[in-house]
Amino acid sequence: MSHHESAPAPSQGSSENLYLPASIILSALLLSMAMGLSAWEVSDKLTLVSTSLKSLQVGVAAPSAGAGDAGGRGDAGNDTPDQPQQPIKIDMKKLSEGFPTKGNADAPITIVEFSDLQCPFCGSWFKNAYKQINENYIKTGKVKLVYRHFPLSSHPEAAPAANATECANEQGKFWEMHDKIFLNQAQLSAANYKAWAKDLGLDTAKFDSCYDSKKYDSKVTADFSEGASVGVSGTPTFFVNGQMIVGAQPYETFKQVIDAELAG
Repeated sequence: MSHHESAPAPSQGSSENLYLPASIILSALLLSMAMGLSAWEVSDKLTLVSTSLKSLQVGVAAPSAGAGDAGGRGDAGNDTPDQPQQPIKIDMKKLSEGFPTKGNADAPITIVEFSDLQCPFCGSWFKNAYKQINENYIKTGKVKLVYRHFPLSSHPEAAPAANATECANEQGKFWEMHDKIFLNQAQLSAANYKAWAKDLGLDTAKFDSCYDSKKYDSKVTADFSEGASVGVSGTPTFFVNGQMIVGAQPYETFKQVIDAELAG
């Protein structure tokens, strides 16, 4: 089972993804042998097939905990032990300042999340690992969480939902709308964003005008572009003090990275 959606998002992985590379290589080998090719010719053809397969792989690798391919783009749903992922050198200040933030502004650990509000893996992370991170690290002042938009083209409500959170942010309710959306991913629609704005006590006339004008579409697009520029290729993707964690990884993965940063 994959933990992540790629951009542009392919169809979700299945058991076919696990057997496709092996079956193609085996077929190539049998065909080459049937054609009477030499061992060197067979080797050359297998190298060509292997190179081509690299462009077909989808999904993600887990970071320093969980299962996955250490290369960063394999299927994260197998039981192969993975290798620690090298930190990416990025400007965390540039990546985080001026964007919706939850937690102590002076927290020693910054997590920047690039997410898609319609992505099921993002919703899974929100309902699982995020809850524990919020309780154990955000509320205790050790971590601040910064949210950035990365709407995938395969999710028609991802960009409108992002716009809704930004319109709610105008009235100080970004995280409340963010939570409403992730808790109700099966009911995403313009009518519901407006209903939830009312439930949250927002000035509905102001919210509706903001949402209908698509006021924050350019901001959402800018978030996406900046994410892509630092290596984000799918959702959810996180940067923990500069270290990339890809996919809806379990709480233990984040705990390991956060605790190491705190100890260091």
